[in-house]
Order: sequence, then structure tokens, then C-alpha cells
Amino acid sequence: MPEPVLPQPEARVVLATRNLGKLRELRELLRGQVPGLDVDTQVVDAAFAGAAEVAETGTTFEANARLKAEQTALSTGLLAVADDSGLSVDVLGGAPGIFSARWAGGHGDDAANLQLLLAQLADIPASGRGAAFVCAAALARADGTVVAVERAELRGALLGAPRGEGGFGYDPILVPAGMDRSCAELSAAEKNAISHRGQALRALLPALVRELRGYP
Repeated sequence: MPEPVLPQPEARVVLATRNLGKLRELRELLRGQVPGLDVDTQVVDAAFAGAAEVAETGTTFEANARLKAEQTALSTGLLAVADDSGLSVDVLGGAPGIFSARWAGGHGDDAANLQLLLAQLADIPASGRGAAFVCAAALARADGTVVAVERAELRGALLGAPRGEGGFGYDPILVPAGMDRSCAELSAAEKNAISHRGQALRALLPALVRELRGYP
């Protein structure tokens, strides 16, 4: 006789991404924080929740995070967490900024983005290569009301050539302040402990826990 199929708990939180690494990070932050919350089944990504794609039309990280949280909440009827992040280079006045993922034209071409940025900075000495990874994270209720937005940065300096095999994006060229390894040379645990995204999500966590517990 086949085993009965048990009903799955209903999802309660959607993370506005299709990046499973980001989903794992949020699940671990929430694990044990809310009585009765099964993070492995009730905290889901945008694809699982059937969320509509959101055009990132904001002009700041905060605006894009708010927009994605609001629209994802409205399209799914769930609490929604969203983030927007990128690299801010001092000598470029904060660019690539919100255009980090498509700096070379195509979206998500890490190799092309790195090559273009390094070419643009080729004549800049080490003393002028300050930069920061920036992340804004937002939380919206099921009705689209944005209840919290947090911003965090990971300051450092840019290398003249990529180093390391880990991470993604601009990780191979940013050395965090006080360290001698690029973000791509750090272990996952080391990176998560200091990352801009981890900092922003941890700052957002109290508001998310309050919402899940039903507190005003």
C-alpha cells in the first residue's frame, strides 16, 4: 500500500529571487527564530511561489529593493523579502552601482563586467581604488505595504586582476578592509559573516520576525 501523501505547510515568506544560495542564507537566518515556522518548506523563492518578474526601474538600491518586495508580495499574497545589491567604486562616483550586473551591456555577464571595470581602472593607483559592495533589503506585507528597509556595505579596495575561484560577480577583485584576500578567496562561512547582503538581511530580521509572529 503506498504511503499517504501528507499536506505541505503553506508558504509564509517569499524571497524575491531565483538564486537558491540567497534562499539558503535567509532560511538559516530565520531557523529557530519563529515558533512553528518550518523554514525549509514555508520560506520559498520567487519561482516556487509563482511570483511575477519585477522590472528594476528604481534609481537606487533602496528603491529597487522596495519595488521588488512590494510587487512580489502583491503577486503572491505572502510576506516578501527583496534585496538589490552591487559594487560602488569611489573614483567612479559610485558606479557601477545599480548597473553592476549589466555594466558591460548584457545582464549577468560576470567576466565581461570584470574586464570592462578593470580596464576603466587600469591607470588608478592602489591608493585610489576604494570601493564597497552595497546591499539594500526590504520587507513587504502581503498587501504590498513596505514595513522595513535596511542598507549595509562591505568596504574594501579593488585589485588590478581577479583572484580566487569562489563567489560570483565582482568578488574576485574586492579585498575587504583589514583583510589580504579577495572575497572570492574567502570560505563561504567567512564571506557570509561579513557580506553586505548578510548584514542587510540580519538588520531586517527583527522586523521579519515581528511580522511572522503577528506583532504590530
